[in-house]
Amino acid sequence: MSNETQEQVQDEGELVAARRAKLEWLRDEMGVDPFGHRVDGIMSLAHARSLFDAAADDAHAASVAANKEDASREVVDARPKALVAGRIVQHRDVGKLVFMVVRDDTDDLQLSLSKADLAPEQFKLAKKLDYGDIVVAAGRVGKTKRGETCIWADQLSIHSKSLVPPPGKHHGLSDPETRYRRRYVDMYANPGTIRTFKARSRMITRIREFMNARDFLEVETPMMQPIAGGAAARPFMTHHNALDIPLFLRIAPELYLKRLLVGGLPRVYEINRNFRNEGIDRSHNPEFTMLEVYEAFGNYETILELTESLVHQLAVATREDLLAEDPDQDLGTAEAPVLPFGELRVRYARPFRKVRFHELFEEALGFPASDIEKVRAVAAELGREHAPDMDDAFVVNEVFEARAETTIDPEQPTFVYDWPSVISPLTRPRADDPSLAERVDLFIGGMEIGPAYTELNDPDIQYGKFTEQLSGLDDEEESTFRTLDEEFLDALRVGMPPAGGLGLGIDRMAILLTNSPSIRDVILFPLMRPIEAGDEAAE
Repeated sequence: MSNETQEQVQDEGELVAARRAKLEWLRDEMGVDPFGHRVDGIMSLAHARSLFDAAADDAHAASVAANKEDASREVVDARPKALVAGRIVQHRDVGKLVFMVVRDDTDDLQLSLSKADLAPEQFKLAKKLDYGDIVVAAGRVGKTKRGETCIWADQLSIHSKSLVPPPGKHHGLSDPETRYRRRYVDMYANPGTIRTFKARSRMITRIREFMNARDFLEVETPMMQPIAGGAAARPFMTHHNALDIPLFLRIAPELYLKRLLVGGLPRVYEINRNFRNEGIDRSHNPEFTMLEVYEAFGNYETILELTESLVHQLAVATREDLLAEDPDQDLGTAEAPVLPFGELRVRYARPFRKVRFHELFEEALGFPASDIEKVRAVAAELGREHAPDMDDAFVVNEVFEARAETTIDPEQPTFVYDWPSVISPLTRPRADDPSLAERVDLFIGGMEIGPAYTELNDPDIQYGKFTEQLSGLDDEEESTFRTLDEEFLDALRVGMPPAGGLGLGIDRMAILLTNSPSIRDVILFPLMRPIEAGDEAAE
């Protein structure tokens, strides 16, 4: 441990000891429960701020001035009353006055506490409070001499004594690792964090409203499954003790949702948690949220229209939210929103760009995907050591992901359609060219946002696709969980109507619409490597 770090730990230890001393003081000398009790009638700080009445404030100031000239004249105070709660983020003691700023999920608001207005015990409490303490205050909504809207409190109580010091400005407030690990501190220290997660919540609500308005039924399917199906991904494994069977955490709900089409539900969707035992980066987290949609008698064209409409509608609503906060922003028009995403300005005007897989490949590489010799040469340049053992179509896809996807304009939402059918085993091949699948992927901001498909409902072709995919596995461990789903095939044999399907990344849409740099910024508690005991970072 460095000397600087050791000194920091010692300082923090002293601060914690001082707070614990105040905890005992509250209990023993003040007779106060430092962890509070039920309080009814609390309003948000934003609501309290909105109650400010300039006329009433001016009248009160005039009444006070008149009383000073003639003590017989009664002070009239018609300023609105407010009862609020918040966490202290600023505290200043100036003798007979204590000023503090409290914060809730809606706003920051100053509390002005005068020795003349508070009971002696409450004013003594006001002087002893620390950053991070949660308080409840009541009083009139007015202004300070500097014109700051505040509550002139006549009641104050503590409802949670914070026993740890707030994060330092240069370490805790901005360090991403600290923010993700201690999200509960990040949320009160960085107001933007709560705004981000409120925006995510509004987005999910709007998705539900959009789907419900189109007569889709929201459903729930199993999160523990006997077969890891519906996607090509490595699952998390567990064991059910009572049944003595292995189970997998869901990598996708697809095969269960399709069973519902077989059962007679024509339009279903699920906002679902999925789990994939794979890498972590800017746009991937092992636990993530998807919108999965299936529409009987639709196809990838009807789902493309649904996806474009949904994303456009979400962008329109986000633009309205941002303009409500700052009307002077340049965010395009109501029908053609332009939203910031890092250094980009994403244009959500309809229609979105549409381009075929093979057209984009040739546009980016300078030769067609059918020239497999050149494709494999590029794969070798990219260091794809496993490419010689892979099917041609999979090598084409690897090269496409590395070289063609990166050429898509990140500021222009783009649908790429008609993908190789070999890499889309659950997708119906095109009738005029079975080597291509009726699949479309939406790309925005350099990320794949949502693949859509014409679903494969011929059980014999599906069986062939499954076996073809399984035969290509060269990983012994992977082959232990990639098994043929006979129950799903049985469902298809019962008869599934032709359908379109969509898997939209909720987290990635949240990254875009909240202008966040990483998926970890839109997941409340992203997976983190545990800190080992004695680790300097933990200290």
